Amino acid sequence: MQVSILEQSVSVEGKPQTHTIQDSINLAIKAEQLGYKRFWVSEHHNHPTIIGSAPEVLMAAIATQTKIIRIGSAGIMLPHYAPFKVAEQFRVLEAIAPGRIDLGLGRAPGSDGRTALALNPNSREDSEQFPGNVRDLMAWVSNEKLLEGHPFRHLVAQPESKTHPEIWMLGTSNYGAQLAAYLGIPYCFAHFITDGQGMKNAIDLYKSEFRPSKNFNKPIVNVCLWALTAKTEKEAKYLFASRAAWKIGRNYGQLGPITDPDNALNIINENNWNEQYDFMFKNSIVGETSNTKEKISNLVKTNNVDEIAILTWCHNEKARTRSYELFADQFNLKAKNLFKKLVNN
Repeated sequence: MQVSILEQSVSVEGKPQTHTIQDSINLAIKAEQLGYKRFWVSEHHNHPTIIGSAPEVLMAAIATQTKIIRIGSAGIMLPHYAPFKVAEQFRVLEAIAPGRIDLGLGRAPGSDGRTALALNPNSREDSEQFPGNVRDLMAWVSNEKLLEGHPFRHLVAQPESKTHPEIWMLGTSNYGAQLAAYLGIPYCFAHFITDGQGMKNAIDLYKSEFRPSKNFNKPIVNVCLWALTAKTEKEAKYLFASRAAWKIGRNYGQLGPITDPDNALNIINENNWNEQYDFMFKNSIVGETSNTKEKISNLVKTNNVDEIAILTWCHNEKARTRSYELFADQFNLKAKNLFKKLVNN
């Protein structure tokens, strides 16, 4: 099983948002040293908590600071953009980091309706044209011709090269799973959004309808999940309070930077959210290392998953990094020696 990281660049109370973006870059460097396969960055807009708004820009910064880890978008929300422009951006990224770029695509807005309209006044219409736009984008990104008779058939997304980005479909419903299967590309289910609801159906549908393609002769499934680990259950639950208070508050329309665990616990106590907090902890992939590894391993085995991507929020960046270190150790990620050899060369 391959293990990767999803980074959302989460706003933290008391920390300038510019520092959060720097933390994302530093985490990517650390992820490479630990042996993670991919480092994906998300796209959200006008969101007071998740400030990763331009994955293609952040990917470029990460590409210049790393050597072997794959770097990707999770994802580019295609209805906001012209496919040809996205193709050009990712051709440039491929030139910066040849053979290391993943282009994860999504149909969801990653924002509210008003923000989606601000990004693209035709976003609703473009959302309906999503399958065709993905098809065109795949051709341009791979430096291949579009369909015969297409008005843009002779356009070329530059710079051209011998390698091209690996294209993934992201989603939480059967729609994305079916499209990924039809196009013959890898599929990633966002477990962290639905808490796993709909996952089995989507994965089964993807696998049963998969059509082999030029680049992929069999289906590839990644599950992106929210997980946090620590040396003890007590410490893990304490760190998790920041996420829990935010998530419960969101259900009441409260959004903002995540707060520190002590303040989060005060908020939970003051609002009588303790029962919800305990329920969330019990049903989340949070705990000491052997416990979280068992939960992840069971999920992977039950759903026959090829890869996972771990998303972790912490108020304290050192605690978040430590969680990723512990996961790397638990899953025996072994790229450290390879990384050292490449650096020395």
